[in-house]
Amino acid sequence: MPTYQYKNLETGELYEFKQGMRDDPFTHHPETGQPIKRILSRPGIAFRGSGFYVTDSRKSEGGSSDSGGSSGKGGE
Repeated sequence: MPTYQYKNLETGELYEFKQGMRDDPFTHHPETGQPIKRILSRPGIAFRGSGFYVTDSRKSEGGSSDSGGSSGKGGE
């Protein structure tokens, strides 16, 4: 179950609740009844280092696997 962050609209206090992805967001704190609102937060992952760009995954010029690729369409 994902964890969602909520903010108390009166005091500004932050809470975290585990809910199902299809559950409706809380509008009131389950224990105190105070009005709350779900807020967006940053994801818990960070992409660092090389290997996250299109050019990083391509093969070098000398090791092309496409050599002779157009010869298969000669019968058209």
